Amino acid sequence: MKYLIIGGVAGGATAAARLRRLDEQAQIILFEKGEYISYANCGLPYYIGGVIKERNNLFVQTPQSFGKRFNIDVRILSEVIQIDRNKKEVHVKEIKTGSIYTESYDKLIISTGAEPLRPQLPGINQEGIFTLRNVNDTDTIKKFIETRRPSHAIVVGAGFIGLEMAENLHNAGIKVTIVEMAEQVMTPHDYSMEALVHQHLKTKNVQFYLNTAVSSFDRKNNKIQVILNNSKIIETDLVILSIGVRPDSKLAQEAGLKIGETKGIVVNEFLQTSDENIYAVGDVIEFPNPIIGSRMTTYLAGPTNKQARIAADNIVYGNHKKYKGSINTAIAKVFDLTVASTGLSGKMLGKLNIPHIDSIIHV
Repeated sequence: MKYLIIGGVAGGATAAARLRRLDEQAQIILFEKGEYISYANCGLPYYIGGVIKERNNLFVQTPQSFGKRFNIDVRILSEVIQIDRNKKEVHVKEIKTGSIYTESYDKLIISTGAEPLRPQLPGINQEGIFTLRNVNDTDTIKKFIETRRPSHAIVVGAGFIGLEMAENLHNAGIKVTIVEMAEQVMTPHDYSMEALVHQHLKTKNVQFYLNTAVSSFDRKNNKIQVILNNSKIIETDLVILSIGVRPDSKLAQEAGLKIGETKGIVVNEFLQTSDENIYAVGDVIEFPNPIIGSRMTTYLAGPTNKQARIAADNIVYGNHKKYKGSINTAIAKVFDLTVASTGLSGKMLGKLNIPHIDSIIHV
């Protein structure tokens, strides 16, 4: 059997390792368009902030060590640009040379993850404005901070990554301002919970604007000008865009696989797509939420690892293991606070008209 995997990290690398454990004879090829296949995504802001001192500590495995240990053909800097479902082939572009070749498969796993949102605002492509998705982004931001020595940064978006970036930039001695469109930080949580975070940010002298959006960017006197929708202009040296992510499902969509309302790939309980020979895992899929049954995406490494192992089992032994979904347990450190959530927030239950009880406990 010949198994191809598109994308590394939590989904692809875990699936590859599991496939090898289950089938010692199979040919397994993992394609990754970046240079790294196994790294600690959650650690990237902490490397930028200097909490993680050694860059090598970000890596769980190198492509070489992983390939050798599990006898897997790891092809980095290789972007799959097309899936031909009729011929059961993928078209692969070698990023360094630009040359394109095809590779056939018996079974295929898509683990292309999610991509950061980067709205087409005027001036957004100027120097000093970054998104953070992978190791290359991390290196670019780190180098910018070391060479330019910015004194002020703006973080646009106050989700988990946005707040972790704010904390780490602050730790690196940079004054930070957060701009968030919603009325609160960490929008999946209830306001009552995040009010505590707002107070805590004030004690750290982190400035933040809520109910505020960025309308455009400009440049003046070698500073980035961030123009807000209330006409206020903030001058800064560095901007981190952390507006959110969406499933990177373009490849699957072009191949004619079924895509859901969230733009995630639709999979069944066995993590099989609308093509019986193609499975998908991770941030790129949508799956029914086990609490309410409606389909949603989950951008967390824990569920991705679980999905990867289940998909590998079903590929080798036939569909026998069911994935039950994720209730989305997430924990983040915000300066001296630990903020955690699981299941659905009261806010979400209210939107869905589901009766619920709110309880605040002081311990």
